[in-house]
Amino acid sequence: MVWLEYLLPLIFLFPMAAMGGIVLALRSLHDGRIHSPFDAHLLFAPGQALRNRLDKAFSSLFLNGTLGPLISLAPLVYGMGRMLFVERQDWIEWALYGLLSSLLVLLFSLLLIRDYQRIRRLKLGLACDLAVGQELERLIRPDTHPYYVFHDVPTDSFTIDHVVVTPHGVFVVETRARTRAIGSDGHELNQVFVERERLRFPHWQERRPLYKTRQAEQWLSQWLEKGCGVRVPVRGVLVLPGWEIDTRDAASDVLVVSGETLSRQLAELKPGELSDAIHDKVIYLLLEQARLMELKHLRQPSV
Repeated sequence: MVWLEYLLPLIFLFPMAAMGGIVLALRSLHDGRIHSPFDAHLLFAPGQALRNRLDKAFSSLFLNGTLGPLISLAPLVYGMGRMLFVERQDWIEWALYGLLSSLLVLLFSLLLIRDYQRIRRLKLGLACDLAVGQELERLIRPDTHPYYVFHDVPTDSFTIDHVVVTPHGVFVVETRARTRAIGSDGHELNQVFVERERLRFPHWQERRPLYKTRQAEQWLSQWLEKGCGVRVPVRGVLVLPGWEIDTRDAASDVLVVSGETLSRQLAELKPGELSDAIHDKVIYLLLEQARLMELKHLRQPSV
């Protein structure tokens, strides 16, 4: 029967399918989330959202790097099996198997390049976020200082990198990692000019970082006002680690800094005054928001 000529070669694909199943099973064991040994709650460190995205990027790299060769070779293995069950070779059919394998190799090569670029970008962002978080920790040492720092604060549709509560206001701290440019003489160009609506880097310009910082500031201000019943002074801060900042033409609503002296700058800024009751209420609301984020992660299945 003719249909057996196409069905029997599938036997040669069973070992490859078994290897693919093992790969998927190993992937399911990966879970980058860390739980506290005291109360089993999820632990959140600075840059936790980037850590989660980095875990997913490495998982994607693992899948594409292991399943890619198996899937790409499957048409050729199937074609070799067909050779054993047919009396006459059809070279057009063989060419189709070869073409399909070549296209699959090209596809997985592009996916691996995408994963590599994504991991490099996320690792740079995580390094900058950790540096900023470490700098912010100086605000709460010693512990008697009335400062409180939250990392990865969830909103309705995005995550705020850091929120700092001081007696003189609340600060939204957004971190953006950008690779420094190389000039024609081979030296690094690390100066950025801040304008009202854009950042002018040596070879490009961006508007989104300022927009996202203002968006986070506006959201937190409205959210705290709704929760506290009074208007809470909120100031947006954009941190560009490793860059020299020129703010002569900058707007006054967003502070753009390199982050090296961030803790001292925030301690000196006074966008307003918080009473002890409002100060404690703000901290309570942010802690509750963090618990909601924790419960959301607990409900998500491990990948």
